[in-house]
Amino acid sequence: MQNKQIWFLMLLCFGILACDSNQIFDEYRTVSNSWHKETVMEFAITPMDSITPCNLFVNLRNDSNYKYSNLFLIVEMNYPNEKVTRDTLEYDMAMPDGTFLGTGFTDVKENKLWFKEGMVFNEQGTYTIKIQHAMRQNGATHGIVDLEGITDVGFRIEKTAN
Repeated sequence: MQNKQIWFLMLLCFGILACDSNQIFDEYRTVSNSWHKETVMEFAITPMDSITPCNLFVNLRNDSNYKYSNLFLIVEMNYPNEKVTRDTLEYDMAMPDGTFLGTGFTDVKENKLWFKEGMVFNEQGTYTIKIQHAMRQNGATHGIVDLEGITDVGFRIEKTAN
């Protein structure tokens, strides 16, 4: 009987710690082997709340096969009214000594990267987020065709802290 109670308490504690009350949307797409430069990770979002400001993040998981200290992404947001915004973003992925940034205890690191702060989804309908890498070698004119080391690409929306 005591074993069951202990397991129940452990499960309850895990459930409480795993809850994320600020999360509105959190989804990932897996990258197989390498991320091809023409492969666009797409996320469709239909927000229910049209007045609450939200913070938007690009989430990435990388492993030790990632060879670079930074990452360039092209992030496009398609609004329901057919308006499109496109940003080219640069993120640091490693410290100067080569140690990867992000969280995780194994060789896979998770990075939560700022995209937009205080965004209000004030149009009804589906918003589409498209993410693709824009990496190139220093001095090269053509981009890296197959980017190795990125294992998952995600998109997250959180309520802003009051």
